[in-house]
Amino acid sequence: MIHPIQNTYHKTVLDSGIIIISEKIDAVRSAAVGVWVKTGSRFEQVAENGIAHFLEHMIFKGTKKRSPLKIAQSLESIGGNLNAFTGKEVTCYFAHTLDVHLNRAVEVLSDIVCNSIFPDREIQRERLVVLEEIKSIKDTPEEHIFDIFHEKIFPEDPLGLPILGKEELVSRFERNTVVDFWQRFYAPQNIVISAAGNLDHAKLVALVEKYFNFSSSGKINSTEQIVGEINRSQRYILRQPINQAHICTGGQSIPYRSADRIPLLVLNAYLGGGMSSRLFQRLREKRGLAYSVYSFADFYSNIGIFGIYLGTDAAKVTLVQNLLEEEMHKLTVKPVSPGILIQVKNQLKGNLVLGLESTSRRMSSLAKNELYFGEYISIDTLIKNIDLVTADDVMRIASEIIKPENFITVILQPAA
Repeated sequence: MIHPIQNTYHKTVLDSGIIIISEKIDAVRSAAVGVWVKTGSRFEQVAENGIAHFLEHMIFKGTKKRSPLKIAQSLESIGGNLNAFTGKEVTCYFAHTLDVHLNRAVEVLSDIVCNSIFPDREIQRERLVVLEEIKSIKDTPEEHIFDIFHEKIFPEDPLGLPILGKEELVSRFERNTVVDFWQRFYAPQNIVISAAGNLDHAKLVALVEKYFNFSSSGKINSTEQIVGEINRSQRYILRQPINQAHICTGGQSIPYRSADRIPLLVLNAYLGGGMSSRLFQRLREKRGLAYSVYSFADFYSNIGIFGIYLGTDAAKVTLVQNLLEEEMHKLTVKPVSPGILIQVKNQLKGNLVLGLESTSRRMSSLAKNELYFGEYISIDTLIKNIDLVTADDVMRIASEIIKPENFITVILQPAA
């Protein structure tokens, strides 16, 4: 039995539109704070692909009162850290510090998000850095295949654009491009600030009110995206200078807010979510056909993707694909046994609870719940919802989503 977790959750919406959420955890002596901006590669125009990620880099390249070095030292000098990431739908800047340094963490985050100056010399230099990052991904086929997969499944939708952007576009980014995107999306009504740890919500609110002053009110009409045409039933084989074949296959799934999200997570854990999963056991342990093999469920605001990735010997691609189809078909016609279902649900619950032992993970969970559900969803509620999933739920969602005849398949083959 997993015992209930008692923490204190608060939410405040400022007059400016900034949403502040926090969870007090008395048992720790740290605080994690994140500034979540409702923008990512999905909100880019085709000609500016990569600008959200490039802007994330540039945020750290100088403010009105801090040089790039001073930004780097701002939290490291007191034992904390500062970082960021860009996704398809959100960009996040986050800090993790001792609880006594909450004021510094909030002030530094506000400085880089609100007061960046985007010097031309830094733009020229950082452009080279991002271009190297793009090359690094292309040199890593187990990562690069996912960019190709999204491009093929969303040929007419920004979800198909790579987060890092394309080299020919990034090479042309100038200061006005960066500033324009910053002014369009970095505005109070587009910001969620989440925090978790040993902190006081009222103090956090006061700090945000004091420091977060945006120069722009934003130019956003709506953050709701319309999904473009979805590609189906296609197979793409690309030759590359690699030693192993890489396969990514999948198709359209459900969005974050779907009532079937938890059953799908159970299905994902059963099929390819760990060492005891069907795919790992059959393809790796019993047949020795793959080193890395797993299934994945990606959720967005109004759509999702479900799929499978693996790497295998180039001569075994056809055999592996046949085995994948067999395993997927079984899910749609044969219920998971009661004993295995209990094990899978325990695995999912354990991963969830252990992951949220981290204040940074808790901060991230708070933000995603607010961004996608508009409310707080406790760990205990999630555990209860996992417990409610039945074998029939798993088989039903498998029948609705796992349709190989509609899947896109991308195969990276070694060059002859």
